[in-house]
Amino acid sequence: MGVIARQSIKGAVANYLGVAIGFVNTFVVLTRCLTSAEVGFTRVLVDAAVLFSSLAQLGSNASIVRFFPYFKDNDKNHGIFGWSLLLPAVGFSLFALLFLLFREPLSALYADKSPLMADYLYVLPMITFFALYMTVFETNASVLLRITVPKMVREVGIRLFNLVAYLLYGAGWVSFDVFVWLFCGSYGLAMVLNLVYLLSLGRISFRIDRRFMTRRKLGEIMRYTLFMTATVLAGNIPLLNSLFLGAKVGAAMTGVYAIAMYIANVVEVPYRSLGAISQPVISAAVKEDDWREVNRLSRQVSLHQLLVSSLIFFLIWINLDVLFHYLPNGDQYVGGKGVVFILGLAKIANSSLSIGTNVLNFSRHYSWSLLFIGVLTAAALLLNDKLIGLWDINGAAAATLLSYVAYFGLLLAFLKWRLGVSLFSWAQLKVLAIVAALFALDVLWRGWVTPLFGGAVLVEAVVKTAVLGALAAVAVYGWRVSDTVNRMADNALRKMGMRR
Repeated sequence: MGVIARQSIKGAVANYLGVAIGFVNTFVVLTRCLTSAEVGFTRVLVDAAVLFSSLAQLGSNASIVRFFPYFKDNDKNHGIFGWSLLLPAVGFSLFALLFLLFREPLSALYADKSPLMADYLYVLPMITFFALYMTVFETNASVLLRITVPKMVREVGIRLFNLVAYLLYGAGWVSFDVFVWLFCGSYGLAMVLNLVYLLSLGRISFRIDRRFMTRRKLGEIMRYTLFMTATVLAGNIPLLNSLFLGAKVGAAMTGVYAIAMYIANVVEVPYRSLGAISQPVISAAVKEDDWREVNRLSRQVSLHQLLVSSLIFFLIWINLDVLFHYLPNGDQYVGGKGVVFILGLAKIANSSLSIGTNVLNFSRHYSWSLLFIGVLTAAALLLNDKLIGLWDINGAAAATLLSYVAYFGLLLAFLKWRLGVSLFSWAQLKVLAIVAALFALDVLWRGWVTPLFGGAVLVEAVVKTAVLGALAAVAVYGWRVSDTVNRMADNALRKMGMRR
């Protein structure tokens, strides 16, 4: 776990630096410089681009991770990187063709509730292309166990580029047309930076080794890659929400949902680094048929993701009121509080259980995931259609949570049945007990302690976070929820001279 730990920590630093910049973007700049309808437009545009770029990959990113151990030969990788460029090019060409055919119906779908999306639909192919190859280059870096710089580009670079666009538009120095081009260009610049970094590693070749790529290997890769194309929706179900909301309730409410979703997204930030860096290691263990190691790694990842994501969610929730209190135009967005809670639960489930999806996809039983993805996609589509009509943006969030419940229930049962892999341990029950106790303390605090602060919400937030956060740390350490966490804490205490 040495390389995983180092790259995960560095990746987490990049992620949380991005979160800090994103916090400034979202809660200081975005809500001040853009209207809620404009916020909703940018959200729908990005979510559509991410969804379509994921489909355009044609499963190539998953196949790169799965088959890289078979291609790796010291510093020779037999052209797997060339393969990673070829398939997405085919996928994007298909997307571009479909976009040309269905542009008018798509524009009509958003014309009534989200006119901005209808007016600027023509930029969707461009931002989709940028998002597609930014991810391709990032995946290539991850299989080389070099994820920190691409994470910095994704989490920090794009947010900084977007910040410039927000400020220029908010100051009235550029028109909205120019702002849209600058916003899309942020992803183009990120794509170029990822390519430059990948080339700087000096360990890749985009030339496909035809002697190594036998017909049998090519057939196996093609079957897996095309299959993964059908399963790509698993990681992108939340993106469907904003697309549904934009068409059903309009861009303004989608903007409220977007702000709430950004807050909830902080919950799964750690998984973006740990998940990315652990996948190649688990893939290698599957290749060696070492299921004991797969089980151990999966439980470790799941436990630590549950621990971190649950505590982050708790800290967000106890500070949510003060966040909306100081948010520019916060009265327009406070209606998203329920979305934060529901999506927060969904993010905890996704970040702590998604490693199971990787295990299945790397195994010989990967074809079963098509059934589970079918259930997930059908549930998401049906629940979004029904629940948005009942509960508006809360309905979209509930659709995501309930879809995940159905999906992960089936997935985890199958992993235990066919592969003998279980993500659960007694330590996870300890985590849930600690978090439940913290929420109970929050209720008591609101009733007994909050009146003592006399409306000083910021002071109370700082004190409350410090007190309850310290209690959480003591509980995790004292109950030995994780030996890894305890060792890290002991090392930190020794460096500070507080323990021998």
